[in-house]
Amino acid sequence: MIMLIVDGHVVDPATGLHEIADVLIEQDCIKKIYVRSRGEQADYNEAQENGHLVIDAKGKYVMPGFIDLHVHFRDPGLTYKEDIITGSRAAAAGGVTTVCAMPNTKPVVDNVEVLQDILQRAEHAYVHVKQLSSITKGMEGKELVDMEAMLKAGAVAFSEDGKSVMDIRVYREAMKKAAELGAVIMAHCEDKDLVGKGVLNEGVASEKFGVPGIPNSVEDVITARDIFLAHETGAKLHICHCSTIGTVELMRMAKRLGAHVTAEVCPHHFTLTDADIKEANSNYKMNPPLRTEKDVKALVEGLVDGTMPAISTDHAPHAAEEKAQFFDKAPFGIVGLETSAALTYTALVAPGLMDIMDMATKMSYNPAKIIGIDDKYGRLTPGAKADIVIFDPEETWVVDPIKFESKGHNTPYTGQTLVGKVLTTIVDGELRYNGAIIEDQ
Repeated sequence: MIMLIVDGHVVDPATGLHEIADVLIEQDCIKKIYVRSRGEQADYNEAQENGHLVIDAKGKYVMPGFIDLHVHFRDPGLTYKEDIITGSRAAAAGGVTTVCAMPNTKPVVDNVEVLQDILQRAEHAYVHVKQLSSITKGMEGKELVDMEAMLKAGAVAFSEDGKSVMDIRVYREAMKKAAELGAVIMAHCEDKDLVGKGVLNEGVASEKFGVPGIPNSVEDVITARDIFLAHETGAKLHICHCSTIGTVELMRMAKRLGAHVTAEVCPHHFTLTDADIKEANSNYKMNPPLRTEKDVKALVEGLVDGTMPAISTDHAPHAAEEKAQFFDKAPFGIVGLETSAALTYTALVAPGLMDIMDMATKMSYNPAKIIGIDDKYGRLTPGAKADIVIFDPEETWVVDPIKFESKGHNTPYTGQTLVGKVLTTIVDGELRYNGAIIEDQ
């Protein structure tokens, strides 16, 4: 297939291109970028005469497809919540062309057989699905998986997401092995003993609803531990779903130390606080919890100055009846794939806190670098994969979870008006979303 995107405002963090251009796609790769300021322009008429698909992107941003380092597709074992196909449809609808799926499934992704089964079925997904391996067998925190075998079988990184490996000796061995293999450890930083039965952030929300609170130290203590271990062992560490001012400061420390540490922030953590929980709605319950205005300000500052280099979703779908329970019974987690781009644009770009290049960098290019695929992904350069999102910065829309492609409708943003909308998602040079999911696979 040959495709031509014309008149779009092309934003490419890899080269710094930030102007009107045409993008020619052949097969699954970008063939050429025609930059108007250089006197270059594609021949639209010839393309149409030859029957090629021509997409008019005038007034729209054309960016590398977003790469989400942190999703839960619940497959295998929990597919009543989500599965590879529905999760990948949600990703495509949100402009996400590559996802990294966490291993806390049933069974846990801790062996080659389970990993290969997932990767084989993911070949039929609407986007690229990268799968993580657990760090320990059964995610029990006692015995390391065969990390080398899992990497060779296609695991993109290692994580115990949903909890931390609390045995520091086991975790240090994992870090040492990861450093030896050049692998990435993605850490959910939570002190198991300190969190106890915590439900919401320790403060106004936990007091209002009479539930146990989760203090910032639950995250900060383990974040510090993990950073020091990574620095000592030389491992590549990525801190997931950061939520506290302490974690931002620890990331600054990690940079000063020269540790190989990166971090992500989720849109719900930079757009909402625990004070926004006005009623007993468990769609506001996630882990880590919504924090304070002071934490949100620090997270935004960290994103703006580059301390926090990535934006991810922690997409965590649940069945409606599960989330309908009170805070102390409902599971942690919200969906995020279909709202992340618009939330980022609405909260950060539209107010001028960052520009569209920053958004593309944190949602595409930096995530690609973190998992080591930036030679072909997260960029709009000749020879790169034709994974592209076309984004309208002017369109406003109201969040309606009934219209989501995900099985999960558990979002706290229902009824909220957002600015900016994904119009088109292209994966491997093929339309996957164009106002609606393209069903022809």
